[in-house]
Amino acid sequence: MYRYILNRLLLSIPTLIGAAALVFILMRLIPGDICVVRLGSGGSINPTAVANCHAQLGLDRSLVLQFFDFIAGFARGDFGTSMWSGKPVSQEIATRIPVSLEIALLATLVAGADRHPAGTISALHQNSWLDHIVRTVAIAGIATPSFWLGIMSILVVLEVSHLAFGAPWMPPIDYVSLWDDPLRNLSIVILPAITIGYRYSAVTMRMTRSAMLEVLREDYIRTARAKGLFEHIVVNRHALQNALLPVVTLIGIEFAFLIGGLVVTEQVFNLNGIGRLFVLAVQNQDYTLTQALVMLTVAIFVVTNLAVDVLYAWLDPRIRFG
Repeated sequence: MYRYILNRLLLSIPTLIGAAALVFILMRLIPGDICVVRLGSGGSINPTAVANCHAQLGLDRSLVLQFFDFIAGFARGDFGTSMWSGKPVSQEIATRIPVSLEIALLATLVAGADRHPAGTISALHQNSWLDHIVRTVAIAGIATPSFWLGIMSILVVLEVSHLAFGAPWMPPIDYVSLWDDPLRNLSIVILPAITIGYRYSAVTMRMTRSAMLEVLREDYIRTARAKGLFEHIVVNRHALQNALLPVVTLIGIEFAFLIGGLVVTEQVFNLNGIGRLFVLAVQNQDYTLTQALVMLTVAIFVVTNLAVDVLYAWLDPRIRFG
């Protein structure tokens, strides 16, 4: 197991280098110049000022030197300074990632409360009225756009609060840490977490149902029932544990995506998370910040996939990493 983890960590190095090279090249292919954006557009810009800006940001050096500086800084944990705000990139990320991380964790908890029971029940009662209800809810969650669901949830909260208290209620706009004010923090993140968690649970619910249906047809399930085992033992110890393998993979991918892929949801709920920072970095052509955010996302995916692979061995003892 330890050798397997070490090998996966070593294999992640070429993955990170490849992702760094790809984002480095793509950012330089985008039309425009960050110095022109910083100095203003629409009027005449002094070429000397642009040249000085390039020298200040290190853009006047060769692309090879810029790339090696980027890789060396990433290896040291130094992401550099934002070309747009002038602040350290680590500081920009540190102020935004708690929002995205908290929403991702809370959405995972919201989704986990119903996806496995509902998917299992749907598989055990295939083609029944209960199965049709679960499948309808799951398909609706997959088909409904997250931004529309977020807007509808805000409108519903406004209407309900107006009818109940006589005045509409809206969650606070400014973010407050969970440790500073738990109630205010939950009032900010609860709606986006429910909105994202619904779609999250819909996807994994269908995967759980499909995997359970496949496992329940296996010979060892028929043998376990023929031995006279209780149905809950057959389902929980034999069927569900084996059916969770593809579901765990999907959960890991979805969780890693939630860290930096909630651009529209963060825009709807006015949250300053990693997804929104991504958009601003690309719009401002902030090479340093964009590269750091991409590498952060890739690193999260690598760590999540490693955790999923290790979890396989715990769920299925037949799997051994040698």
